[in-house]
Amino acid sequence: MPIAKPEDFYATYAEYKSYVRPELKAKHVKWLDREFWVPARCEPHHSVLEIGCGTGQFLLYLHRKGVTRFTGIDQDAKIKDVLPPEVAAHVRIADVWEFLKTETTRFDRIVMLDVLEHFTIPDGAALLEAVRGILAPDGMLTVRVPNMASPWAGQHQYADLTHKAAYAPGGLRQLAIAAGFDCVAFVDQRRGSRSRRFLEDCLHGLFAAVLTETPPLWSANMIAILKPRVARA
Repeated sequence: MPIAKPEDFYATYAEYKSYVRPELKAKHVKWLDREFWVPARCEPHHSVLEIGCGTGQFLLYLHRKGVTRFTGIDQDAKIKDVLPPEVAAHVRIADVWEFLKTETTRFDRIVMLDVLEHFTIPDGAALLEAVRGILAPDGMLTVRVPNMASPWAGQHQYADLTHKAAYAPGGLRQLAIAAGFDCVAFVDQRRGSRSRRFLEDCLHGLFAAVLTETPPLWSANMIAILKPRVARA
């Protein structure tokens, strides 16, 4: 298969990602509570859109949390073979630009997990602007990307050849401001057992004691909670 641009790798993406029906274990619920539900102040009555829903684990999480008005979109039709039956009817195979251009629903919460880095920085700004157009007036956008300020981010950023942009917290905030958003919060992605997280904190504390510059977040991935900017007088 000739490769002329990053998008050409999507032809074999399903094989590369090894699409399987996702599981939702108690640990996944705990992680997503911390990384999305609590910082985005989500409630079961909210309408939620996930852009780039993949095989549907996050949608399955929303279903478990009692959210009934949720939608997932993805460009890869192959995900339909592995979507959990509880969420399959909520998923649309669609080009994101066409969807954002024609969608009339205003969503209370919009989520992009490991999506923004697949766009160039100018396209990423345009994507955020378009997303802002379908957010409810008090809506929030949750974005997860590799955290390039962290020494541990390379395995996530460079493990996928379709990635076109890289972000540290400052750069993501700059992009958000340009697209009409304020960063409400940055959340580090913490996974693993309590003992592993404790040892990780000790290691980072040691590094912080000897380094002249330390990252604002140590985690390999970071989550940003964004809210449309209020017009300033």
